[in-house]
Amino acid sequence: MKRPFLGELEEIVLLTVAALQKSAYCASITQTIDQQMARSISFPTVHTTLQRLEEKGFVSSLMGGATTERGGRQKRLFTVTVAGQQALIECRHLRTYLWEQIPTPVLQLWGA
Repeated sequence: MKRPFLGELEEIVLLTVAALQKSAYCASITQTIDQQMARSISFPTVHTTLQRLEEKGFVSSLMGGATTERGGRQKRLFTVTVAGQQALIECRHLRTYLWEQIPTPVLQLWGA
């Protein structure tokens, strides 16, 4: 059986969900990516990515409690599933393997 593909943006969003733990909701994920990566990303883009990750089984969500600062609306909180954890680990292993294939002199030229 073919593994579901994890694109770059999906990987970034999934890593952010993992980092935020219990406070991972769309707005906090968007804000964290903007701040930590100096990469501007829109709320709808993150929302669509989270939906796609949930369809793939990499995240699950549940509704949090309503808050007055949100006008009584609830937050949809996201967590990384076991399948999501495995996907991230595989991505990390693959990236590490590929980096290790670059000859040391080339890395030194790059200043890496």
